[in-house]
Amino acid sequence: MLRSIFCAGAAALATLGLITPAAAQKSGGVMKVYSLGNPPSASIHEEGTIAAVEPFSGLYNNLVMFDPASKQNRPDRIVPDLATEWSWSDDRTRLTFKLREAVKWHDGKPFTAADVKCTFDGVSGRTDIGLKKNPRKGWYFNLKDVTTNGTHEVTFHLGRPQPSLLMMLASNVSPIYPCHVSGRDMRQNPIGTGPFRLVEFRPNDKIVVARNPDYWKQGRPYLDGIEWQIITNRSTRILAFVAGNFDKTFSQDVTIPLLKDIKLQRPEAYCEANPFNIQGQLLINREAAPFNDEAIRRAMMLSIDRKAFIDILSQGQDLIGGFMLAQPEGFWGLDAEQLKDIAGFGLDIEKNRAEAKQIMSKLGYGPDKPLAIKVGTRDLAIYRDPAVILIDHLKHAFIKGELEVIETSLWYTRLAQKSFQVAMNVGGSATDDPDITFYEHFSCGSERNYTNYCNKEMQAKFDEQSVLENVEKRKALVQEIDIALQREGARSTIYQLRTATCWHPHVKGIKLHQNSQYNHWRLEDAWLDK
Repeated sequence: MLRSIFCAGAAALATLGLITPAAAQKSGGVMKVYSLGNPPSASIHEEGTIAAVEPFSGLYNNLVMFDPASKQNRPDRIVPDLATEWSWSDDRTRLTFKLREAVKWHDGKPFTAADVKCTFDGVSGRTDIGLKKNPRKGWYFNLKDVTTNGTHEVTFHLGRPQPSLLMMLASNVSPIYPCHVSGRDMRQNPIGTGPFRLVEFRPNDKIVVARNPDYWKQGRPYLDGIEWQIITNRSTRILAFVAGNFDKTFSQDVTIPLLKDIKLQRPEAYCEANPFNIQGQLLINREAAPFNDEAIRRAMMLSIDRKAFIDILSQGQDLIGGFMLAQPEGFWGLDAEQLKDIAGFGLDIEKNRAEAKQIMSKLGYGPDKPLAIKVGTRDLAIYRDPAVILIDHLKHAFIKGELEVIETSLWYTRLAQKSFQVAMNVGGSATDDPDITFYEHFSCGSERNYTNYCNKEMQAKFDEQSVLENVEKRKALVQEIDIALQREGARSTIYQLRTATCWHPHVKGIKLHQNSQYNHWRLEDAWLDK
């Protein structure tokens, strides 16, 4: 017998509308936003970059979503979307959704349970739905089957209990795809059920979406459309926002120093700075010689002065932490005190660097014979700036780095293919959840496990924390895992980023989440007061 844990009646639907007073909202107008880079495609299931998620989220719906009015993505803040209600079986291995009726795809065809099954059979890797890339396949290793009961009910069958499943399904990177549209079309001419329909996707130029007149959520969206202009130069796009050419900046694009500049020139602009669950990360290809030597990896970690990164990049506003987002915005994360005994985290930088030099000297390197490497990074200022700092720090370990800048649409493909030696990455998890973080980034064989880290004992700990329903016990184990991952240099966190998104006062209905930059970009509640 199924035990209901959530019910989506009128009260839950009302939650979705409590963003701004209904009387104040105006319909019409086209919001203009800039985009910082060229998205590789419009297929969110195939991409791991916000350059794809932000402009294309409005085309899609999920089964469930995080309440836009909540500042945090949390299990108790999940609300209905294409599902109207859901319930767990008594043994917590079956999750059943009742689906919304009379929903249509943008091409007029009906949405049914078959589309849900098709989507997650494909994303979990059990069937071929035409995905060229599948970065979140690792999320669904425990999903054994998806079955339908008629056209408007679907059940997810798990191999074992996994409380995080709803968090995965609520993330903006878990949209429902139509079974009748090819994978190739979803990359360039996607069809969804969302509040906006794609009008134009012109790579390296612009993305245009228009209001879906048949959207199932009555009265949404308020906007007639949204236009994203792709501008790769950060100074140019920030100046264009200040000049009033754009209504809103791109997510996470405004650094703390730039935020101060914007407020000086446009003091009336509304800007919100959050950590967004994004980190500056040192990626080392552990299978490429000489980086398969643990001693060299340790020397690299010891050369890093994390405080210097933070002082330079954010005027001291970024945080030192592990891979899980630090508190108070996060729930599971570590603080600097818990990490102080790990290589590269301690404050005695000179001592750390002396040890790094000693290690490298024993391996035959020195000031006259440095280890020459390439340091890859994405062609965005928010990546290039820390990459330059990283190269400077590595000199203290007799490592001479050469900057290799990679076009933004190719960046994650290069990482997934392990076509790098050392990389400075700025990335994180779509949702602040241990299963999402550990299985996507550190699980053996995961497409987004860029450093080829594989530890069977650690994998067992991932599974151990995953089944725990006691939150405090799970948190203690999650922190133990995070400390171990940092100690091993699996994917070293250099700093946890705090940046801002800005919009002009006439833009209303923008709600940002503190612990994710990915889960608030459908923009069906945004409107223009002009």
